[in-house]
Amino acid sequence: MIALVVIVHAAVTYSNLGDWYYREPVELDPLSFLFFGIFLSFTQAYFMGLLFLIAGYFVPDSYDRKGPARFLRDRAVRLGIPTLIYMLFINPAIEYYLLAFQWPEPRPPLGQAFMDYVLSGAILSGSGPMWFALALLIFSAAYAAYRLLTGSRMSPKPEAALPGHLHVAGLILLIAAGAFAIRLFQPIGTDVLNMQLCYFSSYIALFLMGIQARQNNWLLRIPASFALSWFKAALVVGGAFWLAVMILGGIASGDLSPIWGGLRWQSAAYALWEAFFAVGMCLGIIAISREHFDFRRRLTGLLADNSFSVYLFHPPILISVSLALRNLAWHPLAKFALCSLLAVPLCFLAGQFIFRQIPLLKRVL
Repeated sequence: MIALVVIVHAAVTYSNLGDWYYREPVELDPLSFLFFGIFLSFTQAYFMGLLFLIAGYFVPDSYDRKGPARFLRDRAVRLGIPTLIYMLFINPAIEYYLLAFQWPEPRPPLGQAFMDYVLSGAILSGSGPMWFALALLIFSAAYAAYRLLTGSRMSPKPEAALPGHLHVAGLILLIAAGAFAIRLFQPIGTDVLNMQLCYFSSYIALFLMGIQARQNNWLLRIPASFALSWFKAALVVGGAFWLAVMILGGIASGDLSPIWGGLRWQSAAYALWEAFFAVGMCLGIIAISREHFDFRRRLTGLLADNSFSVYLFHPPILISVSLALRNLAWHPLAKFALCSLLAVPLCFLAGQFIFRQIPLLKRVL
């Protein structure tokens, strides 16, 4: 999933679909537009939600082991400090550097640009991809507040009944209804302080499902056949569903705004597809990983150990690779593939041999 974050931002770079620091000006042919559109739509539907689900899974044990004070302190250190590092140093450095490529006027002095960044309030929206860590910190604080206010204790139920198909369908409908409601006011493409609230119905629900899954020991017990049935449905039925929504929703006219939000059937249908695909993919990926990849080797261990470092520092590395390739007269799909093949291993290598060797950084990475 972390490698996929890098690849998604590379796709935005060469498609201009979505928002990213550096995007190459390009006219996509219909095939490239279709490829990037499918890749970004389907990936956005599930990959961050899966990270929230996994994060939620580890919250109850951490809280019970550490207690509320240490739990919140450790979360503030592990999630809050890297976010501040990004907002105070990485984001303004990237934006200032890119002024040389994207701004016709001479760049202002670095000190002046930084003070403008802070005093204008732009820093509040400067979390970049670290919005995830900030949101997770907020979710964790809300969980701790709930436990403190209710005085409840986590009571593991290792033999609790497993969810059935109706439970999964209910979760899908709940996520879809929440997304539709949020998008009445915050349609896709908008954000509040760099938080794309239009997707938070899925993020919140899957985070809570992670907590519930840990309490009931679902992830280790849910039958692979059950999970894979939803995974296959997400790919096959979900693929057909997405295509139907796109065709009927206005892709031929080039106006997809009814899908992005508002009191429209297109928005409701897209929210339902998104929830269906997200839940099916999460179930399937977890089951496949559990059944076939439940091991740690030297390489997989290195990748796992550096995953958070990659998440934090991949923007400047990816942008550097993209700028190095900017004069390469290749097809956008070819440049996207080359950029991804270069940037992903560079991010992991930089994490292992540079960032995680810095003593103060190593504590939070």
